[in-house]
Amino acid sequence: APGTMSGSGPEEPQPSQTTEEDRQKEAEQDWAAAKAFYDNLVTQKPRPPKPQNAITVAVSSRALFNLVEEQRIYEEQGVEKYVEYQQDNENVILKPGPAFYFVKALEHVNARLLELYPDDEERFDIVLMTNNHAQVGVRLINSINHYGLTIERFCMTGGESPIGYLTAYLTNLYLSADSDKVQEAIEAGIASATMFTANKDVVYSDTQLRVAFDGDAVIFSDESEQIFKEQGLDRFFEHEQLNENKPLAQGPLKGFLEDLGKLQKKFYAKNERLNCPIRTYLVTARSAASSGARVLKTLRSWGLEIDEALFLAGAPKGPILVKIRPHIFFDDQMFHIEGAQKLGTIAAHVPYGIAQKYQKS
Repeated sequence: APGTMSGSGPEEPQPSQTTEEDRQKEAEQDWAAAKAFYDNLVTQKPRPPKPQNAITVAVSSRALFNLVEEQRIYEEQGVEKYVEYQQDNENVILKPGPAFYFVKALEHVNARLLELYPDDEERFDIVLMTNNHAQVGVRLINSINHYGLTIERFCMTGGESPIGYLTAYLTNLYLSADSDKVQEAIEAGIASATMFTANKDVVYSDTQLRVAFDGDAVIFSDESEQIFKEQGLDRFFEHEQLNENKPLAQGPLKGFLEDLGKLQKKFYAKNERLNCPIRTYLVTARSAASSGARVLKTLRSWGLEIDEALFLAGAPKGPILVKIRPHIFFDDQMFHIEGAQKLGTIAAHVPYGIAQKYQKS
């Protein structure tokens, strides 16, 4: 036949024909070799878990630290002056940014998990995911070490988009101060949010991670919100009551709520329910009587628990969040984000669903 070589044996499989099984086997071999190397090193520090076992939270440098002045230099004077400034100030410790206390709380959960399950890798893995240039890394490392944070994995992309790396790291949640990158990540199917600093200083719990979620277009899809925006409140109530027993489709952060639930169950299994270092909150503008049943039945159908559900029936969320003091509050609507900010809540905008169309118009 044309294009074949006579007298040759069976064709060797091409690299493109490598099966997924082979790739997984090679990856396991790589991890085994790395583990063998690290097992010979004497250290008190726990090794980072394998990405496939971990709950990976990727945080940008501007979310983790306050880099407002540095960003101004970058925008006004360009990248070379920015890099020069960072190198000249690499021994000046950066101040905490909006994601800082959330990351500290994640690390407290990890410490508790390691006490109960010393050989288990199902815990949070914090990755610094930044488009900074590598020359800026020393200042970031110095600041991370100053605060005693356990962030061993850095991805510094030198001005390139980090989105491809988020996929490679099997990222469960991406937090950034750059709304364009967050939008790009959401469109790639990665749970993501843009971080906003609170306008007041608040004392956060250092023994319990508190995470508050809006419902529609955050934990759930925006299907019901579409009806509310386009057909009004009465039609929304009617639709929710008619579909009370039909679970809502999942939204972009359903997976992260699921991850938190998995870790909570590990504490419950050790009789630590009353001392669990994770607490979750649903803070929704929905009315309980008119549209709350579908939300609760959806969570039940997913096998998920939420510790506290607050149905506000359109009341402002800010005062409730002041009481909760979450380390992070996720919402898809900027007016809720801004209201939370004013009263001292660190809020994260999830750019998903029909509300984005109305915000831009």
